[in-house]
Amino acid sequence: MLEQLKYPIGAFTAPFQMDKRKRADLIKALRQAPALLKEAVSGLSETQLDTPYRKGGWTVRQVVHHIADSHINGYLRCKLALTEKTPLIRTFDEQKWSELTDAKTFDPHLSIVLLEALHQRWADLFEALEDADFEKAYLHPDSREEIRLYHALALYVWHSKHHIAHISSLRDRMGWK
Repeated sequence: MLEQLKYPIGAFTAPFQMDKRKRADLIKALRQAPALLKEAVSGLSETQLDTPYRKGGWTVRQVVHHIADSHINGYLRCKLALTEKTPLIRTFDEQKWSELTDAKTFDPHLSIVLLEALHQRWADLFEALEDADFEKAYLHPDSREEIRLYHALALYVWHSKHHIAHISSLRDRMGWK
């Protein structure tokens, strides 16, 4: 049960390659993610926004702000990969960021508005790329893995769906309409 609460859509599986059709589907999903997130938090009270999606997990509010924090970093990583040869990216301490005042108290709609613009720009950027651009990569300092842009696209679409499912499954379990 804990695994289902942690990974309601399953763990991420990195693609080994990706054709144009799959990329187009993922870009469409990236574009749609902020609207799905907005729907997932629609009508929630302050108390509900401050409810953890699982025991020991982040609150709904923190999850929303985490998505924005993560995707800002993801977008910048993609831009670095497009402009530098396999740059070593910076990581960030997600847990410490989730404990900052903005993540714990700010209106989640601030991050949703940010994500609407960010995902529009990110999707437009991905659509403008040539096939060869999706082979460009950045280097993750912890895993030492080269993350190709098609992998990053799949990862951040999964990440969106993963956290939206945290919120949606909490709503279902709690009977929040």
